[in-house]
Formats: sequence, structure tokens, C-alpha cells
Amino acid sequence: MTIRPLVILPDNQLRLTSPAIAKVDDGVRRLAEDMLETMYDAPGIGLAAIQVGELTRLITMDVSREGEDRQPMVLVNPEILWSSEDKSVYEEGCLSIPEYYAEVERPAQVKVRFTNLAGEPQEIDAEGLLATCVQHEIDHLNGVLFIDHISKLKRDRVIRKFTKQAKEKTRI
Repeated sequence: MTIRPLVILPDNQLRLTSPAIAKVDDGVRRLAEDMLETMYDAPGIGLAAIQVGELTRLITMDVSREGEDRQPMVLVNPEILWSSEDKSVYEEGCLSIPEYYAEVERPAQVKVRFTNLAGEPQEIDAEGLLATCVQHEIDHLNGVLFIDHISKLKRDRVIRKFTKQAKEKTRI
């Protein structure tokens, strides 16, 4: 397993739409292992393949609490089949937008279809933090960031900050 470098805002890769994975093979399984290792190292609770520079529909998650056994999840080609009308608000952060957090409103419950690493179709009903996390990561696969769900003023401020930081790093 390899810890991979994270793609950080304002990198335009984060705005790309990831294509579906045609077949779950050893390459997909290796990428999933690397993503889990990277996610745990960061530390984070979710990671989309595009966040490690891989344009493919793969996400990893683990919403277990500190002190609990890890419960890693790998979703290949995830898609939301149903979303509740009820909403919930969580303070979200993102490994690609380090140290920035904002409250985001999303559907409180979702039903998600995906393929597991054995190539088998699966469905999960998610609520609470898991529902928020899976929606956040599927957004990444569609080129959407959590800051797209906040006010334009706040979003523009965050983008300016990270663009400035990126320019300063390239000067060094």
C-alpha cells in the first residue's frame, strides 16, 4: 500500500467528472488499498479517486468513531438512487481543501447502489454522518466540491485563499 499525494484546491482536476469503472480488477483493488491508506493517514473519513489524481468512479469511506474498530468501505461506481426530503446539516471539511470547514445542508437519508471489490452489486441505506459522507464523495466524482453548497461569497473567499497559497508555493 502506498500513501498518495492529495490533489488540493485550486487544482482543476477536482472539477472533472470521473468515468465509470468497466471492471473491478487488481488495479482497482490496489487503488482502493492506496486510497484507504491515504485517507487514514490524512486523517479523513472519505476519499474519492480524483483526490489522488485518478479519474475514476471509486470512493473509500470509514465513519467509525475514534477508539472503535475501523470499518472501511469501498464503493465502485456509486450512484444515489433515492434521497429523503428531510435535510440534515453537518460541518464538512475536505482533504482537498485542508483546514476549511463549513456547514452544509444535504438530504438526511440516501439509498446508494454500488459495486464492491468482488464485482458484486450492492445497495446501502445511509443516514447521519454516513449519508453526508457518501454524498460528499459522490459529489467529487461529479466535479462538485462541498464549497459549492455554501454561499457564493464564502466560496469565492475560499477559492481566492487557496489560489493565493498555490501561487506562493510555486514561487518558493
